[in-house]
Amino acid sequence: MRLSRALIVVPAVLAALVVVLPLVGLLAGVEWRGLPARLADPAVRPAVRLSLVTTLATVVVCWALGTPLAWLLSRADGRGATWLRAVVTVPVVLPPVVGGVALLLAYGRRGLVGEPLLEVLGLRIPFTPIAVVLAQVFVSLPFYVLAVEGAMRGIDRRLIDVSATLGARPLRVLLRVALPLAAPGIVAGTALAWARALGEFGATITFAGNFAGETQTASLLVYVALQDDHQTAVALSLAMLAVAVAVLGLLRGRWVR
Repeated sequence: MRLSRALIVVPAVLAALVVVLPLVGLLAGVEWRGLPARLADPAVRPAVRLSLVTTLATVVVCWALGTPLAWLLSRADGRGATWLRAVVTVPVVLPPVVGGVALLLAYGRRGLVGEPLLEVLGLRIPFTPIAVVLAQVFVSLPFYVLAVEGAMRGIDRRLIDVSATLGARPLRVLLRVALPLAAPGIVAGTALAWARALGEFGATITFAGNFAGETQTASLLVYVALQDDHQTAVALSLAMLAVAVAVLGLLRGRWVR
């Protein structure tokens, strides 16, 4: 009995330590007396502001586009749905830098979409705040869709069928029946998408660049500060950790259901 329990407890403790020890290391490396001054650095505020604005915009895009997609995937069967689901989840396993290259080839000046936008509307996307949002949406949308689709698949199909029988249109069924019942999954997907967007680095620096005050997010600033001012990087990392833990902690009661 003791050996059997140890075979479960020991790996579980080691798994927890893999996550906890780096966080403890971060806390131990902070110079607490100089923390306020580090966070008051002129470069920090624009980067944090940009991160908050772009991640909120990313969440809104995920709500607007990801929710209908998750609903369709949860109702669909067959090879088409399977392949679509696979394509949507590709960014989860794709190296972020490769995602940035793909975004450049799609939205760059000579890209599939970027070239027509530049010629017709004069809109240049790469290396702008719009590019930051696109990069964040690209990497975080799959997390939102997977969480929401799972929640919507758990809805009793009879409720959907009854609503349709009573004459409710598909949009009304989605808004009045599916969304309220899938609310915990939507909150979980929102938290995951936001957290992934906040920590995005590779696709952003490749597609949007690292221009202070314009496309430099908090994650990019940590990378720059780590080379020049170690303690500023540590202080900003601590601030991002605190914000992430606070948000996920507030949502815990919903997204763990």
